[in-house]
Amino acid sequence: MRWQGRRQSSNIEDRRGGGGFGGGGGGMRIPIRAGGGGGIGLIIIALVLWLGFGINPLALLGMADGGSGGNYQTTQQQGPGVSGTADKTDDFVATVLAETEDTWGRRFEAAGETYPKPTLVLFDDQVRSACGIAGAATGPFYCPNDRKLYLDLTFFRQLKDQLGAPGDFAQAYVIAHEVGHHIQNITGVLPKYNEARQNMSAAEGNAMSVRVELQADCYAGIWAHDAKGDGIVEPGDIDEALNAAGQIGDDTLQRKSQGTVVPDSFTHGTSAQRQKWFRTGYDSGEVRACDTFSGDI
Repeated sequence: MRWQGRRQSSNIEDRRGGGGFGGGGGGMRIPIRAGGGGGIGLIIIALVLWLGFGINPLALLGMADGGSGGNYQTTQQQGPGVSGTADKTDDFVATVLAETEDTWGRRFEAAGETYPKPTLVLFDDQVRSACGIAGAATGPFYCPNDRKLYLDLTFFRQLKDQLGAPGDFAQAYVIAHEVGHHIQNITGVLPKYNEARQNMSAAEGNAMSVRVELQADCYAGIWAHDAKGDGIVEPGDIDEALNAAGQIGDDTLQRKSQGTVVPDSFTHGTSAQRQKWFRTGYDSGEVRACDTFSGDI
C-alpha cells in the first residue's frame, strides 16, 4: 500500500496515556467471541425503513444515482502497528482517514452536499464516548452519537496475530469499514432505525445488523476502488482486505472459538458474505450497488 508521503487528516483526537476517559466509545466490536452481538460498529441500518416506512435507505444517500470512481495482499511486509514504530502507525492511520475523507468528500460534492468529516479517537485501555465506556477488547467502533471513530492501535496486532489478517491494507479496511458506518449515520437512517429497533426481537435485530455491516463492508470497498484510482493500491492489497473480511466473518469466528456455528446469532454476516460485499463495492465503485437491503445477501 503506497500510503507514505500523502496527506494526513487533522481530524485525530489522541486520548492515549491519560487513563482513557477523555470525554467522548460504545461497546461495538469485531465479534471475536462466538454468539455475541456488536462488531465493527454495532450500528444497525434498517431494512425496516424500507418495509415498515417505505423508505429506501439508498435514496436517503442522495448519491444513489451518482458515484464517480477513482478508487485493498498478502504481502511479505507487515503493516504499521505490527512491526512499525508508534509514530509510523499514527501517520498511517491519519493518512488512511484522509483518504476516506477525499473519497467521500468528492462523492458528496458531486451530489451537491458537503461531507461532514468524522473524528478518529486513538485510545488505550479504556475510553468514554457518547455511546458509553469501552475497553481495548471492544475493538474499533463507531459511535453515532458523537460521530467519532474509536481505535486502540493494539488491535492491529490482534488482527494479525489472533485473527490471521496481516498487512497494512487489512488495517485500512477496518478503518474504512468504520467510516462506512459514519456514512450510514449521517444519511439519516440510523436514528430512525434506532427508534424502530426498540420494538424488534433479538432475531430481527441480528438480521438487520448483518445487513448494515455488509453495507459498511461494501462502502469500504468503494473506498478501495477510489484508492486504486488515486494510486495507493499495490498488487495483493485487495487480497489482503478480502482475507481480513473472511477472517472476521461470524461463521469463521464461531467455528474457531467454539467449534460450531449458530447462524441465528450472526450480527455481521458470514465470511463469504463479507468478502462478497467488499468486492461488490470495490468492483463497482457505485453507492447504489451497496444495496444489502433488497433480497438475498
